[in-house]
Amino acid sequence: MSDATLSEVVPAPTGSPTAGSPTGVLDTAPLCRSYDEITELRSRDPGAIGRALAARRRRPSFLPADGRLMLVAADHPARGALAAQGRPTAMHDRRDMLDRLQMALSRPGIDGLLATADVAEDLLLLGALEDKVVVASMNRGGLAGSTFELDDRMTGYDVPGVVAARFDAAKMLNRIDLEDAGTVAMLETAGRAITELARAGVVAMLEPFLSRRVEGRVVNDLSADGVIKSVHIAQGLGATSAFTWLKLPVVAEMERVMDATTLPTLLLGGDPSGRPEETYASWRDALALPAVRGLVVGRTLLYPPDDDVASAVDTAVSLVH
Repeated sequence: MSDATLSEVVPAPTGSPTAGSPTGVLDTAPLCRSYDEITELRSRDPGAIGRALAARRRRPSFLPADGRLMLVAADHPARGALAAQGRPTAMHDRRDMLDRLQMALSRPGIDGLLATADVAEDLLLLGALEDKVVVASMNRGGLAGSTFELDDRMTGYDVPGVVAARFDAAKMLNRIDLEDAGTVAMLETAGRAITELARAGVVAMLEPFLSRRVEGRVVNDLSADGVIKSVHIAQGLGATSAFTWLKLPVVAEMERVMDATTLPTLLLGGDPSGRPEETYASWRDALALPAVRGLVVGRTLLYPPDDDVASAVDTAVSLVH
């Protein structure tokens, strides 16, 4: 996809006021209508991003009326994780990725986005985040394949940045290696961020794994017992859990995993290698569990085998809402 097809991805707003806007804010045309315009605005008027964040129309609440959330994830590139569905260079082209994200966000039933600042701000300037939930990605320092991969430092959003942007939640990756003494620093930093977010009334979304190195590669323990242990560690972080949510993988014995927590939980999509029908079936079964409140899916929906983003998103939405 390219600038030439940008207007085909999402219909351009008319720029006229919308009656009944939930916040009373008028709907206006986006600041940018092409990726070239984004670059031009970034170079000449970077303060426009802050003004656009302040003017963005927010949803009145984090959860929609049915109590379920369907979010699209796009924070993988910041960790250098650019492969999807067996395509090692799938996410190399930023414009193509933004085309796919705009298509996904335009589909009925998609509630919002999980992303780092670079992606979120591009979509903001294109008008794609109006009336959407936005989850800010905080710790992207553990680059995929690096010697320091398990050092998940806060290199993305910080708490003041999340609050200033008026976003709804902030997500942290919590990889716990019991043989790596550096894990405790990550836990301490995450606990502090959870506490600060809660004091600001912002949801903290935690993605915990028990992880270890096998022949130099980081491997997550996706057994039920491994996920359960990671859940117990993560949900005890911070001075309060009032605003804490979990983001968990779909694994075998998912009912037993969900018995480990009372926290509201979203399921992550990952980058499955099986047939889409099998992936959707596993999501459907897990979504039937009471504490599971929706999905956060990125590459599976943005880069489906047939490249039909709209169809993949619509199928996922049908499982959630």
